[in-house]
Amino acid sequence: MKQSLINKRNTRRAVRTRAKLKGVGNGVRLSVFRSNKYLYAQIIDDATGTTLASASSMKNKTKKANKTDAAKAVGKDLAEKALKAGIKKVIFDKGRYQYHGRVKAVADGAREAGLTL
Repeated sequence: MKQSLINKRNTRRAVRTRAKLKGVGNGVRLSVFRSNKYLYAQIIDDATGTTLASASSMKNKTKKANKTDAAKAVGKDLAEKALKAGIKKVIFDKGRYQYHGRVKAVADGAREAGLTL
C-alpha cells in the first residue's frame, strides 16, 4: 500500500514538471533518470517523440569516480553527442527529482561541454 502511494506521488511530480516545460522553447528536452546505481540522460524531441541522443553512467564505469563525478561525465558526453547532431539549446527536465546532487551534476557537465540549458 505504501509503495503504491509513493509511486503515485512520484508520477504526479514528474507529470507536473513536464507540464511546466510543455510549450517552452524548441521542444527539445534533456531528460534525466536516476537509479540507485546508475544515471541515464537523453535528449528527446517532443514534436516527433524520438530520442536524439543518449548517455548513461553504465558506459563510464570507473571504480575511483563517485556517482556525482560519473553524472558530470554523462552530462559532458551527452552534450558532445548533441552538438554533433546540431542541437545547441535544450530544456532541462529533472523529472521527479530535486535539482540537487547527481541531477545538478548532469546539467553542469552539459553546460561545461557547450550545451545551453
